Amino acid sequence: MAKVPRYPFELAKNSLARPGADYGPDQAAVLDEAGLEEARSVITAWPNYAPTPLLELSTVAQAIGIARLHYKNEAPRFGLGSFKPLGGAYAVARLLVREIGRRTGETGVQVAEILSGKYRDVAAEVTITAATDGNHGRSVAWAAQMLGCGCVIFIHETVTEGREKAITRYGAEVRRTPGNFDDAVRKAHDTAEAEGWFLTPDTSNGVIVEAPRNFMRGYALMAAEVIEQSPYSEPPTHIFLQAGTGSMAAATCAQFWRAFGNARPITVLVEPETAACWFESLKTGEPVAITGELDTIMAGLACGEVSRLAWKILAPDVRVMMTVNDEAAADCMRLLAEGRYGDTPLIAGESAVAGLAGLLAAAGNDEARATLGLSENSRVVLFGTEGATDPETYARIIGRRPEDVKNG
Repeated sequence: MAKVPRYPFELAKNSLARPGADYGPDQAAVLDEAGLEEARSVITAWPNYAPTPLLELSTVAQAIGIARLHYKNEAPRFGLGSFKPLGGAYAVARLLVREIGRRTGETGVQVAEILSGKYRDVAAEVTITAATDGNHGRSVAWAAQMLGCGCVIFIHETVTEGREKAITRYGAEVRRTPGNFDDAVRKAHDTAEAEGWFLTPDTSNGVIVEAPRNFMRGYALMAAEVIEQSPYSEPPTHIFLQAGTGSMAAATCAQFWRAFGNARPITVLVEPETAACWFESLKTGEPVAITGELDTIMAGLACGEVSRLAWKILAPDVRVMMTVNDEAAADCMRLLAEGRYGDTPLIAGESAVAGLAGLLAAAGNDEARATLGLSENSRVVLFGTEGATDPETYARIIGRRPEDVKNG
């Protein structure tokens, strides 16, 4: 069997964590039960909805000395290659329900009616906008095309051409701006205000909350599927989550918190070392902005500012934070593509493997294993949040095209 890699990493405990705490009013104010159920009922009624698979990586688990390891594979989600449509399309749908009701004076507008074309002319007058590193913009563009509204997406200067083309494929106008992701977020905000467009961010600055909350409600369905699909007789002991702005991680934590209370798994947050806004914020005890290029192959995680909504859930729930480098992420992509330890080869994009890189790094270090409580009895869940959403970048890292990996 192949040797287990020893990746460099940085690890810190979160002093704000409250492991035995109940899901309290601060968390419920972000993600209430009724909102989560509404999102689930809407999303599961869309054409081609199906739960994505929860795959067991048994030989990787054996190699690193834990009991079981499962990987939620989001690559097949709605044909878009990532988990993002869960939040993007739901947030756009809720925005259109509200805006069509306002413009027509009708109450009780339904998403199904918008999909049917009943409000085609009204929807066409609405333009939505967002900033993205790739997958978020793609999901918003897909939603706009499906629901019949206009769409303008802002990308920053280091977003690849492949990711830009993936967005324009769904009919959106794409505008490239100088700077990093957070600069694109600000440009989208300013342009939306000037043009009368509707901003649909999946991150919150504390002022804009409705759209980010709807994104999180949609993302939470992914975690709900995992809980329902889990073969464990007890909860997982650990979940390793890539961070980004924190919306996906917070939605996932909230679902596990609701389901298992103080028996919920230990949450480990993993970020690129060059874009570690959660690592630094949780160490500091308050949100801290990371500036600069934020350059990493883990493009979907190249975020310098935490979501203030996500903070209310992650600050008390995350037990440990980790950073990993691009070399670890690239090797994890190859590890999965090769089936290096004997598992079936698996296509995972750059941002999908941060959690795996964190797990392998910690598992290969005695001190980190002790800090995390990783043992031969541990049951770990990872969230593979994207497939090969940029095929050219994937092929450059792996040395093979995604279809070649898929076909063996």
